[in-house]
Amino acid sequence: MESTLRFTVTDDDTAVALGSGSLPVLATPRLLAWLEAATCAALEPTLPAGSTSVGTRVVVEHLGASAVGQEVEVSASSSYVDGRLHRFAVAARHVDRGAPAKVVGSGEVTRVVVDAERFLSRL
Repeated sequence: MESTLRFTVTDDDTAVALGSGSLPVLATPRLLAWLEAATCAALEPTLPAGSTSVGTRVVVEHLGASAVGQEVEVSASSSYVDGRLHRFAVAARHVDRGAPAKVVGSGEVTRVVVDAERFLSRL
């Protein structure tokens, strides 16, 4: 299971906009959301009808800044499966045509497959 998504950093994605800092650069919470989106996209085709997945554990390092307008590619690759538990290696890189891709984030995201209706009925 793999997925790769691309995003362009906008003013709404910055630390200033999300309240996670004072600089107009990609916010760590937004980077995390993009990485999780990649894990969802990787897992989605395998889910039984009525099922979804929920994030249960995240370990991510935000290694470099991304300016507004920068294109960022995020990827997720399955690294471990045990029944309903799925662990993904995740990474984010700048997309610079003609230059080596700079890694701006990496880590691991764990998701668990659940029956959506049953999960919501327990809240």
